[in-house]
Amino acid sequence: MTRSAAIDRAVAQYDTGVFHEVLARRIAIPSESQNPERSAALMGYLAEEMRPALERIGFTCRLLPNPDGKHGPFLIGERMEGAGLPTVFTYGHGDVIRGQDEQWAQGLSPWRLQKDGRRLYGRGTADNKGQHTINLTALESVLATRGKLGFNLKILIETGEETGSPGLRELCAAERERLRADVLIASDGPRLTPERATLYLGTRGAFNFDLNLTLREGGHHSGNWGGLLANPGIVLAHAIASITTVAGQILIPEWLPPPMPASVKRALADCVVDGGPDGPTIDTNWGEPGFSPAERVFGWNSFEVLAYRTGNPDRPVNAIPHRASAHCQIRFVAGSDHTQFLPALRRHLDRRGYGKIELSAARDSVSAATRLDPDHPWVRWAVDSVIRTTGKKPAVLPNLGGTLPNDIFADLLGLPTVWVPHSYASCSQHAPNEHMLEPIVREGLAVMAGLFWDLGEGGVPARTAT
Repeated sequence: MTRSAAIDRAVAQYDTGVFHEVLARRIAIPSESQNPERSAALMGYLAEEMRPALERIGFTCRLLPNPDGKHGPFLIGERMEGAGLPTVFTYGHGDVIRGQDEQWAQGLSPWRLQKDGRRLYGRGTADNKGQHTINLTALESVLATRGKLGFNLKILIETGEETGSPGLRELCAAERERLRADVLIASDGPRLTPERATLYLGTRGAFNFDLNLTLREGGHHSGNWGGLLANPGIVLAHAIASITTVAGQILIPEWLPPPMPASVKRALADCVVDGGPDGPTIDTNWGEPGFSPAERVFGWNSFEVLAYRTGNPDRPVNAIPHRASAHCQIRFVAGSDHTQFLPALRRHLDRRGYGKIELSAARDSVSAATRLDPDHPWVRWAVDSVIRTTGKKPAVLPNLGGTLPNDIFADLLGLPTVWVPHSYASCSQHAPNEHMLEPIVREGLAVMAGLFWDLGEGGVPARTAT
């Protein structure tokens, strides 16, 4: 049997409806990790859906409780075919965000897979049930075609990614030896553009923090006190405005990464950011000057104000508010020292007379930034495989613009990380009407079948010590 036969078999799973049947069953499980009432659904997704599916194709599976004793469980599966074979680690998450049932378009439900034109609707289609279902369907097709994989595979499925992956780091630390592998090949997040297969090699980190300014107790009538009392909303707005230029360029030197490596610049020169017809129009003059859009979102740091509050926005009254607050975020690339973000901001604000503004990190833990060099042998190998399947060079992103727990795999487990996303930027993954695109699903099945076939053919990069 041949590589092309395995690819054809994988794509046929979509065309004959087999893929739809499997994904529909998974979408129907309301595994909302943000909803404390869905703990049974989280366990059910692993124990009743994923474990039998993996065991049927020769995996040995273990269900493991969360080390923190509070959040969703984990599944680890292994199919070991030989000690001298390459070992691949893959990952997926079975949890989804809240369904937001009442906000979906008429006739759609988050818990029912429904096709409409090129779109497959349902909560988890893009993030992440649809993506790991593509990968496992392709894997089964290779196994059925060749009779074996020709490599070892370890899979970890968690049920808490949408709540920050609690317990994942502790689990991987405890299971480090059993999870040892040569490379991570997995899928999550969006393609660069809907039409172009994409590889990304890491993720930007995310550092969330709060600014709070309280000037007095309670509000005071604006007619009696206007012009006499400092308005915390105005003061905080000016403080925030001092962080960037009017075009969003960061002005705090400690918030910036080292110069962009040449290999990163070369990779991004081949990348055009496009969210598709439903995506927003890029503001070309926003952010770091002199950079392309791809360099700004994938190769540099950005600062965002995610929420701002002063007074009562829902029911404004004629009173000078007593406090103002903002929830902010820095997305940062590898090489940035996130431990210096708040100290640098403190110095910046104090120098400008904003010493009364209080700063605090919004989360106990920070997802660190990761980036595999685009010239790494595993990247070149994966690019060659995708070209062989599609006839086109994929986009290679040194890192995703968003954040995943990739630092656990790259830093803790010491793995080269190659991600092959099967979604696109306008998929509504955290909103009503989440969906996948049919052309991406079909091409994703082909790409993954090609990758899995090639992994068993030999000629993969040499194993390196970790």
